Amino acid sequence: MGYQFNGQDIAHDEEGYLTDLSVWNPQLAELIAKDENIEMTPEHWEVVNFLREYYDEYQIAPAIRVLTKALKKTMGPEKASNKYLYELFPYGPAKQACKIAGLPKPTGCV
Repeated sequence: MGYQFNGQDIAHDEEGYLTDLSVWNPQLAELIAKDENIEMTPEHWEVVNFLREYYDEYQIAPAIRVLTKALKKTMGPEKASNKYLYELFPYGPAKQACKIAGLPKPTGCV
């Protein structure tokens, strides 16, 4: 099972998370987002890019509480609110945004 992308089958686990993080690119992110019924906007990209930078630095996909705390430091309280993040990623900001960002499922997410 996988995402069909540029004539290739990109493998993912049963929940849709990429099994090979190195294959991620912005075009694939758009495809995953579409699969999640999300139309990517600059606000979505801001969170996705933040998550990728966070993962590069800490080698972990943050759970929602850690995500909001880290976002608050860099983007301010309005963009770090649960309400704002759930508007962007209605099925769980940490889980859905990490999936689109090509990262593993966040720690502590069921």
